[in-house]
Amino acid sequence: QVQLVESGGGLVQAGGSLRLSCVASGRTFSTYTRGWFRQAPGKEREFVAAITWSGTSTVYADSVKGRFSISRDNANDTVYLQMASLKPEDTAIYYCTVASRALPTAATSYDYWGQGTQVTVSS
Repeated sequence: QVQLVESGGGLVQAGGSLRLSCVASGRTFSTYTRGWFRQAPGKEREFVAAITWSGTSTVYADSVKGRFSISRDNANDTVYLQMASLKPEDTAIYYCTVASRALPTAATSYDYWGQGTQVTVSS
């Protein structure tokens, strides 16, 4: 059974940092794109960042570019999202996900999803 388990969310003040982690189990995703999406209350799920299987290519949403950094550890089937200079508008549930395509930004292109981890940024 495939599982993606996120961790690292929490409450942080504006300007602070958090690092999210997502561990995969049940099968290996070392050759898949790994990504992060987020969903704020009353809003649609939106793309945040993605990284190719090799880690050599990444893509970010404009809203997080320069503040967030995605990385991966294929040996441990883990993907990370380092978030800095957090803003209240970054408050959302963050989901990690996996795609067989290279760097898609549409949620429909992703195959597996975690349960999400809450990130709350206070002003």
